[in-house]
Amino acid sequence: MPIIRQGSLFGIQDLYDLEPTQRFQAVFSAINLDSAVFAVSKKSWRGAPAELNYAAMICSLVARLVERIPTIKDLVKRLKHDLIFRLECGFLVSDQVPSEASYSRLIDRLSASNILEKEKESLLLQAIKEGFVDDENVAIDASHFEARDQSPAAEKKPKPEPKKRGRKKKEEKEKYDQQKREEEQNKTLYEKTIADQLDVSLEELRSEMPVEPAWGIKKNSEGKNVFWYGYKAHLAVGTKSQYILQSIMSSGNLNDGKAAISLLKGVQKLPLSIQHGCMDAGYDFVPVYQQLFAMKAHSVIAYNKRGEGEWAGYDEHFAPTCVREHSYRYDSYDKKHQSLKYVRPKECESCPLAKDSLCQKVYKVRIKTDLRRYTAPARGSEKWKAIYAERTAVERVNAYLKEFFQLNNVRHRTGRKAKLHFDLVTLVYNASKLAADRMNQQLSGQQAAA
Repeated sequence: MPIIRQGSLFGIQDLYDLEPTQRFQAVFSAINLDSAVFAVSKKSWRGAPAELNYAAMICSLVARLVERIPTIKDLVKRLKHDLIFRLECGFLVSDQVPSEASYSRLIDRLSASNILEKEKESLLLQAIKEGFVDDENVAIDASHFEARDQSPAAEKKPKPEPKKRGRKKKEEKEKYDQQKREEEQNKTLYEKTIADQLDVSLEELRSEMPVEPAWGIKKNSEGKNVFWYGYKAHLAVGTKSQYILQSIMSSGNLNDGKAAISLLKGVQKLPLSIQHGCMDAGYDFVPVYQQLFAMKAHSVIAYNKRGEGEWAGYDEHFAPTCVREHSYRYDSYDKKHQSLKYVRPKECESCPLAKDSLCQKVYKVRIKTDLRRYTAPARGSEKWKAIYAERTAVERVNAYLKEFFQLNNVRHRTGRKAKLHFDLVTLVYNASKLAADRMNQQLSGQQAAA
């Protein structure tokens, strides 16, 4: 019996129109990819014609993070077998699916430029302009993620010669001092102290940032050391909107505090009125307080004693104490004189020394006397604790980037390409936030009109 071939009821275009194919349009519309396409496209009409759709390839890299496709190999396979996904990424039916080597060359070209950094800044400014980012508090923290590179074998260091006992001779002392001066001059910007970064421009801080993979170490919640070979993601997040205001990738061995100045200087350039900077004890360095003070913002940073002794006449939060060692209560902050006001403890109501000259009714202290110990609001107060609790916003964003946007799934070798992955992840996160805020605003307007 001959097989009768039945005609199709709908054409491919009709089926495409019936399929909901605008899943990524909201995210794509938040990102201006023209500069990225121009950076990788052919600049001259000479030579072989360009056969690849670079705009669609870049869109597919964004869709890969949104769809949580683990590798470029899986992305190419998805493009080959899923026509709807291919059309959603911007490929035409006549376009050939790019190979893995084509994506590798594309990523290499993108990583050689700073296009994504500029796009992150423009996207954030657009979100601020539309009113979705109006944060007064910023939270800063770092999170580690591993590299794809193999860690180098440990080199055996030669045993140092035993030091001679006694004082050095004059010639040896001069030679030793000259060697130390040369070592200090040859240090890179991030090998020097944090205070050396205060007078350096933001562009120089970003360009000098080390990005090659390295061994990192930190203590976990149980107090045990955790090692990894890779990188650190340093984020400055708005505690209210949870947008990433600034982001930097560094080598895994960089101290968290050495990235704080660069993040704060980047936040300072934004059209925002930042009032407080929230950080954990890993950022308890005097230059960080000085940078926040220069921004006319207050520091809400956990205090790290580092073996310091107790202050006589003060409690653990540096509030003054009375004769009977009762802590004074924080009352208010005077913006004009930049001073904290403390009032008598509650115990003074029934104290026999309440009317004595030894018991001071009001105690005021300027925060300039010690920016590290005196912050507004005062340490230990309920308001200080409430602001410090907002620091969980940056920890939440770190978890989002790792669990939903594949931050810890670096598929490229070398720090330059890993930085491209990091920039793309943070860009897609902010673009997703902006797309979601736009849709929520549109729904709210429709409900109000109804």
